[in-house]
Amino acid sequence: MASFLAKSFEPVFNWCARRYTAAVARELKKYGLRYEDLHDDLYDLDVKEALKRLPQSEVDLRNQRLKRAIDYSLKHHYMPQDLQDKQTPFKPYLQDMLKLKHCLCFCQK
Repeated sequence: MASFLAKSFEPVFNWCARRYTAAVARELKKYGLRYEDLHDDLYDLDVKEALKRLPQSEVDLRNQRLKRAIDYSLKHHYMPQDLQDKQTPFKPYLQDMLKLKHCLCFCQK
């Protein structure tokens, strides 16, 4: 019975997931952020370690995006539309380092 309900509601869940993903992308594009910029290294030690392992140029780009987003937010403005169209909010840059961290933890045990 549970699998029947799961299969019958799967199209609805997929539709909701696509809508939610599109809404998140629109909000991130307004400020020029990427989804992985939202990870906070002060509260998650794995993210802090992953940022240490990233190339310095990638960390600098992340910091620049965060500073720009704070600036736009404080000024109550959004990034110009032509620049919003060029943004890639779901392009990963931190996931590989986070996976590497987990692999190293499992390999050491």
